[in-house]
Amino acid sequence: METGTLFGWAFGDPARENDGGYMAGLEKEALDNATQTAKARGVTVVEGSEVFTSLSANDSLVELDHAPGKLVVRCTVHVEGPGAGKLHAEGPMNG
Repeated sequence: METGTLFGWAFGDPARENDGGYMAGLEKEALDNATQTAKARGVTVVEGSEVFTSLSANDSLVELDHAPGKLVVRCTVHVEGPGAGKLHAEGPMNG
């Protein structure tokens, strides 16, 4: 079976990045976004493969000027199915 990777995203309020419940909600939103992207590409997310990364304008060298709210939660997932081997989450983009 072919496998690859995709990103999903969620954007939030950096003033709440220490609120565990709020961050869990953003992680769920990012995973849902990754799942929708996978579905649109005809592949499925490998359950339990999600890895989350949070970036805020306050603690990152990454330019976040165009990110709504300036807090970004990225969810990287493994996907499988036809054509999944051509999908690679690299940098800020799904390729």
